[in-house]
Amino acid sequence: MITNSYSKNNNVNKEGVVLLSNSTPAIDRIFFQYGSFTIYWYSVIIITGIIIGIFLANKEADRLGLKKDIITDLMVFVIPIAIIFARIYYVTFEWKQYVNQPFSELFAVWNGGIAIHGAIIGSVLTVIIYTHIKKISFWQIVDILAPSLILGQAIGRWGNFMNQEAHGGPISETIYNNFHQYLPDFIMNQMTIDGVMYHPTFLYESFWNIIVLILLLILRKYNPLRGEVFLSYVTLYSIGRFVIEGMRMDSLYLGQFRVAQLVSVLLIVGAISLIFYRRKMGQENYEDKSVIKKST
Repeated sequence: MITNSYSKNNNVNKEGVVLLSNSTPAIDRIFFQYGSFTIYWYSVIIITGIIIGIFLANKEADRLGLKKDIITDLMVFVIPIAIIFARIYYVTFEWKQYVNQPFSELFAVWNGGIAIHGAIIGSVLTVIIYTHIKKISFWQIVDILAPSLILGQAIGRWGNFMNQEAHGGPISETIYNNFHQYLPDFIMNQMTIDGVMYHPTFLYESFWNIIVLILLLILRKYNPLRGEVFLSYVTLYSIGRFVIEGMRMDSLYLGQFRVAQLVSVLLIVGAISLIFYRRKMGQENYEDKSVIKKST
């Protein structure tokens, strides 16, 4: 671990919150700018995650003997629809913020405001329709995509880091001394806003997502029943999201409840129930090639 050089330069206010006395300027969220044309780090990181995810999913699809480019063709529909659903989801629960804004603001995703649960819903619906039309196994396709999806989420959270968003509450002196002082300087500096250090919840979720990825890859080696890799992804990701969401300061709310936590509970219950139901009904295994054969 890298010792944080700020540890000797911190102050603590009367609430016990760590204040940074000699903060280095935050990393610029702009990756490239030429005149009015601007590319943000957030976009670069998200696109990188998507490209890596598609590459890995294509490799796995090829290993299983699926038709060439089936994943790439699917992504042509999944990616834009996922973005649309992610925006709709966010705007729905933040409607008060947009009701008096110009209509164009509903589509201004570059100003922030998308939600991963909305993206997942849009993606799953698209895969359902696509696999139905193509007469291929929905469960095998989502099993292939699950590791790529969680890896993309792990990478994508660093976009939040660059934007200094999706963070938790202020860090107390005790927590800082026990853990955060050992994190690299660049992380804690970026999570210092107006002199106050905040929990890097983006890092917690990114780390949890990597753990989930490893578990999914291990599970896949045992050739489980179709659907169990994807449903395990839903369960494990939702467990981590439920815990981490409780720390965030930018949660969407439904009444007094955090929407992401409510959705996470529903997803956990639904995914586990489906695993047991599908086992009881008897299903094909993940690597079974009887449904999809490679074209010649």
